[in-house]
Amino acid sequence: MTDFALFAACPPGLEDILCAEAHDLGWDDAQVVAGGVEFQGNWQDVARANVMMRGATRILARLGSFRAFHLAQLDKRARKFDWAGILRPDVPFKVEAVCKRSKIYHAGAVKQRFERAIHDLIGAPVSAEAEVVLKVRLQDDLVTISIDTSGESLHKRGHKEAVGKAPMRETLAALFMRACGYDGRQPLLDPMCGSGTFPIEAAEWALGLAPGRARSFAFEQLAGFEAEGFDDLRSQTARATDLRFFGSDRNAGAIEMARANAKRAGVDAQCSFQQRAISDLERPDTAPGLVMINPPYGARIGNKKLLYGLYGAMGQQLKTHFAGWKVGIVTTDTSLARATGLPKLTNGAPIPHGGLKVRLFQSQL
Repeated sequence: MTDFALFAACPPGLEDILCAEAHDLGWDDAQVVAGGVEFQGNWQDVARANVMMRGATRILARLGSFRAFHLAQLDKRARKFDWAGILRPDVPFKVEAVCKRSKIYHAGAVKQRFERAIHDLIGAPVSAEAEVVLKVRLQDDLVTISIDTSGESLHKRGHKEAVGKAPMRETLAALFMRACGYDGRQPLLDPMCGSGTFPIEAAEWALGLAPGRARSFAFEQLAGFEAEGFDDLRSQTARATDLRFFGSDRNAGAIEMARANAKRAGVDAQCSFQQRAISDLERPDTAPGLVMINPPYGARIGNKKLLYGLYGAMGQQLKTHFAGWKVGIVTTDTSLARATGLPKLTNGAPIPHGGLKVRLFQSQL
């Protein structure tokens, strides 16, 4: 099976963290590129990356590239690809095209040429709603063809049906946790847990449960897909753990959502969720671990001026009760993070999240 380039995407600014995950999963040649990580692999690696990577938002397979300086040349070379070896004639597809600094500058014309060539060659129908997406990038007259092997964004694990306001995506949560040094061997607590993303993600990690075990992927609709090996990949048995994962929130509805999501994920036995205000936060009876918090920022929820007291109270509770624990706080505002009064507070690069730029602040208590 011939290897080709795979691209695992993530929010800009977190490429190094995703690269570390790729190395941990055995892709030793993984290297950071703009917007993600690139490594060599085959179709088995495509399946494993989609199922196993916690931080990647999607996995693209690089199918090939060629030079093209006019549309007739592009059309001719597009028809030389072995589309029958990649796409099925009975599965709809669509093409997304981008042109930059090239003699061919009309992305719509590029999209049209590829869709027509593929339909003429193998008969596959074109549909704007298709899950199978070919991505054509034309930059400096070089045409690069990739296929989105994921389909829906990989943060959609398949078990979170209920979410609250301003939820943290699972992929971003996993990258922030890894940036704090989390590796599935420590307890985790989130005192503003919302729908339970951080504790549930930590519990899955500790149990060795593949993040993509409960969902489908676009690559399942490609030619040559073998369900037998894929089913084996998804049906790995969870390992035993004595670790516990904790979430609390002042909102009773959030706690109900978190418990339901944990049950669907199969980690409810390892997770404990309680309705509790930040001022009533207590340290669990465990070894020190990670406190991971995605508090309100003020940009979408409430008045920011009223949040300084909340952040201050949060910091006081942590300093009083959580000696030895590490703390990770995700927020948009450095002044709010500083209002916690946490010692030796470090901050990371700005990361896009829901139309905002957030930073990860860390402290060791």
